[in-house]
Amino acid sequence: MSIFRSNKHIYVQIIDDSSGLTLVSAGTAEVIVRQQWPNGGNVDAARGIGRLVAERCLERGVDRVVFDRGAYKYHGRVAALADGAREAGLKF
Repeated sequence: MSIFRSNKHIYVQIIDDSSGLTLVSAGTAEVIVRQQWPNGGNVDAARGIGRLVAERCLERGVDRVVFDRGAYKYHGRVAALADGAREAGLKF
């Protein structure tokens, strides 16, 4: 589970490291997400993206991931995204 964030958006990808393929992705720039959270740069949107990516993972049969926050500190939107994914049933 790799995260990228900017001031306006947050994105997450579930990547299979053995094959280098992206299995699932979600971000606040998606049309479906923008309708629900027009301001994609806040904590509520990040929590929603966490829930959305977890639901997509569970649909594909992925229930356990490794959380890679990159250079971002674990607070604010990054922590909210992780909490949302955990609430929706993803384990890491």
